[in-house]
Amino acid sequence: MPEVTPICQFGTKAISFSLKGIDERTYNLEEIKGKNGTLVIFICNHCPYVKGVIDRLVKDIIDLQKKEIGCVAIMSNDVANYPEDSFENMKKFSKVNNFTFPYLYDETQEVAKAYGAVCTPDFFGYNKNLELQYRGRLDNTGISGEALKDKELLNAFNQIIKTGNGPKEQKSSMGCSIKWK
Repeated sequence: MPEVTPICQFGTKAISFSLKGIDERTYNLEEIKGKNGTLVIFICNHCPYVKGVIDRLVKDIIDLQKKEIGCVAIMSNDVANYPEDSFENMKKFSKVNNFTFPYLYDETQEVAKAYGAVCTPDFFGYNKNLELQYRGRLDNTGISGEALKDKELLNAFNQIIKTGNGPKEQKSSMGCSIKWK
């Protein structure tokens, strides 16, 4: 049974972090933050839900980066029990999927817990003041194969850029649960 993200808690402030990226650099929220907003996504390498959207996600992130939205992906799964999500495999997954954004390892799982992440993928969209405005899904397709009709994440950020506020109606993201230690 897949996990579903909770309803957006509008205005919740983004939580600072300091995590190692697959390029061996340490990143923090201030470095990631974009002029017009910030997207923090919790993903992993093995989840069929992530694999089902990764091509569209990478393309949408490129669009967001052009609009000066800072983007980062964080992997928080227990790698002892899910070796496919190891740091080395994160490097491979990023390369194969042409990531244009930092992919960070939350080894202690403290960042995922602080954010309240529940599944992969789990999207946290913030306005330029780092106030939560989006906790929905990437788009209407997910892994269903249904025809793409609504790029919900992109549309939400277009609204956030213009007004500072995300859409009141948001459909929850669905995915595999975070694999806690």
